[in-house]
Amino acid sequence: MKTAAYICGGCGIAERLDTGRLAKLAEREGKINMVRQHPFLCSTEGVQAIRDDIEKEGATHVVLAACSRRAKTEAFHFPGVALTRANLREGVIWVQPATDDARELAQQMADDYVRMGCAEVTRMMVPAGNPQTGKNKRILVVGGGISGLTAALAAANAGYETLIVERTPQLGGWAGALYRRIPDREPFRDPADTDVAALVDAVASHPRIGIHVGATVAKTSGAPGRFTATIASAKGEIIEEVGAIVQATGFTPYDATRLAEFSYGKSPDIVDQAGLERLAKSADGRAIARPSNGAPVKTVVFVQCAGQRDDSGRHLPYCSGFCCAASIKQAMYFKDASPAINTVVIYTDLRVPGNGEDFYRSAQAKGITFTKGKVSAVEPDGTVRFRDLILDEESAIEADLVVLATGQVPNSGVNIEAPDQENANGLKPISVLNLDYRQGRDLPQLRHGFSDSHFICFPYETRRTGIYTAGPVRRPMDIAQAAEDATGAALKAIQAVENAQLGRAAHPRSGDLSFPIVRLDGCTQCKRCTVECPFGAIEEEARGFPVFNESRCRRCGTCMGACPVRVISFENYSVDSVAAQIRAVEVPDETEEKPRILILACENDALPALDMAGMQRLSYSAFARVVPVRCLGSVNVSWITDAINAGYDGIMLMGCKHGDDYQCHFVKGSELAAYRMSKVEDTLKQMALERERVATYEVAITDIERLPRLIDEYAKTIERIGLSPMKGFA
Repeated sequence: MKTAAYICGGCGIAERLDTGRLAKLAEREGKINMVRQHPFLCSTEGVQAIRDDIEKEGATHVVLAACSRRAKTEAFHFPGVALTRANLREGVIWVQPATDDARELAQQMADDYVRMGCAEVTRMMVPAGNPQTGKNKRILVVGGGISGLTAALAAANAGYETLIVERTPQLGGWAGALYRRIPDREPFRDPADTDVAALVDAVASHPRIGIHVGATVAKTSGAPGRFTATIASAKGEIIEEVGAIVQATGFTPYDATRLAEFSYGKSPDIVDQAGLERLAKSADGRAIARPSNGAPVKTVVFVQCAGQRDDSGRHLPYCSGFCCAASIKQAMYFKDASPAINTVVIYTDLRVPGNGEDFYRSAQAKGITFTKGKVSAVEPDGTVRFRDLILDEESAIEADLVVLATGQVPNSGVNIEAPDQENANGLKPISVLNLDYRQGRDLPQLRHGFSDSHFICFPYETRRTGIYTAGPVRRPMDIAQAAEDATGAALKAIQAVENAQLGRAAHPRSGDLSFPIVRLDGCTQCKRCTVECPFGAIEEEARGFPVFNESRCRRCGTCMGACPVRVISFENYSVDSVAAQIRAVEVPDETEEKPRILILACENDALPALDMAGMQRLSYSAFARVVPVRCLGSVNVSWITDAINAGYDGIMLMGCKHGDDYQCHFVKGSELAAYRMSKVEDTLKQMALERERVATYEVAITDIERLPRLIDEYAKTIERIGLSPMKGFA
């Protein structure tokens, strides 16, 4: 190991800090072999100087004391070198006032960050990469509707072999049963051709796409780059090797027979939207007749939100998004055939995402009536009873045909957290992927049955690395949204197979070559790492020891945080590397009356928010010291103990929001950390320390102004309760 530290003077650092003092500190206290100062490290000359030291002087471990680790990542990219960053710009000079009084406190912050960087880098190793690389780049798409076809075509056109598995005898899905589709481009005036036949032909004739229809996935095992899928059909079973999977299994319409108040099933003249599409296809441009007797339709009523947005607990609690535009499209079937047909859409709220109000305005121009009302009943004779929400009175319309806008129920498979639970249609789902995972056969689901995904940052990502969801199985959507969704999922699948071949992590740490290493001679077989891993990356061997599937691992470090005996680590991130940073901070004794606050900040939301606070020159307490962590789930309780024993006066943990609408990039990390920290309170009590000494916060990347306030408020709390009594024992 040969260490090198580089102190940058650019962006005002040299004007605000004594960089010579920092250089001496790195050399003397940090024990760094080579220490250089440069006026602008990110300049061509500065970067070349670092490269020269790596190539000619043999530097293997590098500390850059300059800007945030999130800045200048391309310039400061040195493969094969252990690299850490000491944040002097966003973390010090940009968050401290430029006054003479604040100068020494800012210098002390900078001193500590250089100490921390030097301590960390000596505990790091250069990751060698995952030895269990997967070479297969073929992509399996489960589902042959719009989402699946689009995903397969996108991957194939990008040069990747693709395989489609569709459970029905033909491709096309629900879109194939439509007469027309909602327009997806200007002028948003009329229903558009579905183009499903052309899409199916393009897929069927593509040389890089294989197709299994009338088939299901009987078993899925393996990991990114080396999945094995058993495809079952009437002809038998076939084993297919694939590198990544896109689940695009679509939806089933909400069962309208569950809407007793709307008389579905009691009259053929009361249909759902899918039923009307069948009638329109049969009519093929002619006027749609009443199913009961073939008579002309003089009045048709569309009932919006039929069994949706229901707060009674009996029907769907959510909005399916596409239904309003679908009813507008279907109402046009009647008006385009005969302008004399009385066409009424009864709605509570009208939502037409993707086309503004153009499609709605076109419907108005064609004479379609929109009535804001709440339908209470549809009688078998076609009488629609509703409360007019504009006139605030009860009203009724006698219709020849009634169309119920029911919603989408996702075909997500078995809910692994409640395997015997029925779906919204009252049916017990069958498995879609039949995963060979200890956590369950299908993908985890959100509370309404949609496949789990990080809907803000990684919308296609699931908790099974290398497996992505797209289309209405992920959230309610229309055809245009499903096609866009499918393209995104295909791109993520491509990223997964490319990373797998190189032994690198998938998102959100895409490109990371590290992976968890466990020292089995110290393992107590407690199984906490196995149970707490959000991604099913850890199995157990016969003796109960953990077995890591590195290709499934997202490198979040949740297992490391869970381990009570600290035998799990990463080459470039470990219990020891963070503990060394905590210990490297110079903690003043009680006579100096300068508290020290440790901030363990999630690198995905909290750290960017702190950086942006610096960019906006929002100051916060100079007594805070920030240690970035991969995820709050990686925080080991030993770090809290180390900080308390070292005399820190307070510890702040900043992680992402958790719960049903979580924002944690690693799904469960911040939730697990909050649970672990709740146990720390008992330890604090036993040590006669105030519970305020350790505080956990949910933060978002947008909390740019809030975080400096949180830190300052916490500093006032420490001032109120006093300095830690542990200082005398540090």
